[in-house]
Parts: sequence; C-alpha cells; structure tokens
Amino acid sequence: MSIVKQIIAIIVLSVFVLLSISYAHQGLQLVISLHEWIADILTEVFSGGTIGTLLRNLIALIGVPAIIGLLPAGVYWIVKRRWFPYFMEIVWIVWLIQVGALIMMYKAPVI
Repeated sequence: MSIVKQIIAIIVLSVFVLLSISYAHQGLQLVISLHEWIADILTEVFSGGTIGTLLRNLIALIGVPAIIGLLPAGVYWIVKRRWFPYFMEIVWIVWLIQVGALIMMYKAPVI
C-alpha cells in the first residue's frame, strides 16, 4: 500500500473515530463493567488475599475476551457448522482493548 493511501486511510479512520467516540466510550465501559462483574462474582470462590485477587482478575481478564469472541463464533457455528476461523484474532483484539482500558482506569493506591 502506498504512503498516500495509508495517509488517506488514517485520516478517514480518524474522522470515523471522532464521529463515533461516544459509542466507543460506551463499548469500553461495557467491557470494563463485564470485567468487574466477573471479578465480583469470583469473590465468592477465591479468598480476599493477594493470590485470590490476582486469580480473580486473571480469570476476568481472560474470560471477557473469550466470551466476546465466542459470540460471533457461536453465530458462525450455527450458520456454517464449523469453527470460526478468526476466533483467536478477535480474542486478542478484545484483550488488548480491555487491557488498555484497564490501564487507563487504574488508580494507584495511596500510601
């Protein structure tokens, strides 16, 4: 792809992001809420110590992208009766978005 096409693509995508930023914000809030919901449910299973908190957050961090990736995979399975070929790509993209959102929302504990 030539440099001119790449510049045009980034300008068009930037305009698209700016026009849809409120929807993207709602989507990120939904992902973070799902992460917190799963972590809260797992408090009944894991202890409140450091290891329990780490395991709860780890399962939530891995579970949310897997759940979101399984949605299109399930629809694909119903329609085509075979495994969705881009499942792991979707999981990785959602995982990266989720990690970015969690990092942005992180508040360091006050000492």
